[in-house]
Amino acid sequence: FRGGAELLFDGVKKHQVTLPCQPEPWDIRNLLKWIKHNLLKERPELFMQGESVRPGILVLINDADWELMGELDYELQDQDNVHFISTLHGG
Repeated sequence: FRGGAELLFDGVKKHQVTLPCQPEPWDIRNLLKWIKHNLLKERPELFMQGESVRPGILVLINDADWELMGELDYELQDQDNVHFISTLHGG
């Protein structure tokens, strides 16, 4: 979490997580739900909108824009790196 997004997660920029086993493969959609319930500490409306991230949150999967990877439908692989970078600035 960068660009200020880490403030919603107790200021922690990096989380290394092991996701629990489930019958279907983990995708970004399910990861976001898991993050909301397990890592997000405050103001979920500043991070999520519906089942996705808010506009202004850049999502990178292994340093590539998630739009190139299938966005919410991207199936996570072991050792994937997912970055959430806020491009929103207060004023």
